[in-house]
Amino acid sequence: MEYGQLCPLAKASEILAERWTFLVIRQLLSGAARFNEIRRGVPLMSPSLLSQRLQRLEREGLVRREALASGHHYRLTEAGRELAPIVHGLSRWGERWVLGHIDPRKPDVTALMWAMRRRVDPSVFEQGRVTVQFEFTDQPRSKRFWWLVNEGTNVDLCPKDPGFEVDLYVVTDLEAMAQIWVGKLQLSTAMNAGHLECSGGQDLRRAFHSWLLLSPFAQKRAAEPGYRSKGVGLAVESNALKGRRSAPRHGDSLSSPPR
Repeated sequence: MEYGQLCPLAKASEILAERWTFLVIRQLLSGAARFNEIRRGVPLMSPSLLSQRLQRLEREGLVRREALASGHHYRLTEAGRELAPIVHGLSRWGERWVLGHIDPRKPDVTALMWAMRRRVDPSVFEQGRVTVQFEFTDQPRSKRFWWLVNEGTNVDLCPKDPGFEVDLYVVTDLEAMAQIWVGKLQLSTAMNAGHLECSGGQDLRRAFHSWLLLSPFAQKRAAEPGYRSKGVGLAVESNALKGRRSAPRHGDSLSSPPR
């Protein structure tokens, strides 16, 4: 779209105000470089549209495509990197003025899990490899189970069973996890109310609270004076968990944070 104006804001908007563009730039700023890495952060975006957006950003000098032995990777140019404070500022604006209007009952589980994968701290687990299984009881079978495999400083998200022994089980529903992620519901409150259950070895259960860092905007909200999170719109007990308890293959069940 062209606005036909000799205005720098109009010219910048012609490039950046297309749907998905800011989210693609967000992925590149977060370190995604290969096509599939970028797409994981925008799972509802079609591959063809992502390709179009990357080509446009390359033509406009915001992205540089570099050849690899197999395929390509994408890097932000200096002009692209200068968008970082704009992206972060827009995110802060959205957190302040828009996030409260987002319906936490309608997130995409794939997008949520990829966001969570970027915001965990595998260093809190002292043993070699730790596999955390998430079960979303309100999701269809194809999206019900997810695994985060922690090994050293690396974390892999697996939508299919990676075949490793599960060390920590997390059972919840998508609405509750989304509320926790954005800071509207404290993890300890969710566990005490039965919206989330965590099972496994005591040391791992204790580390879970430090491992899951949540959205950076959830942390910002929690640091504000007078902040108090609550479960907006959640029933006394999550409907997805009511009368439904997955029995872990080993370990004890945790309904509240370990002391």
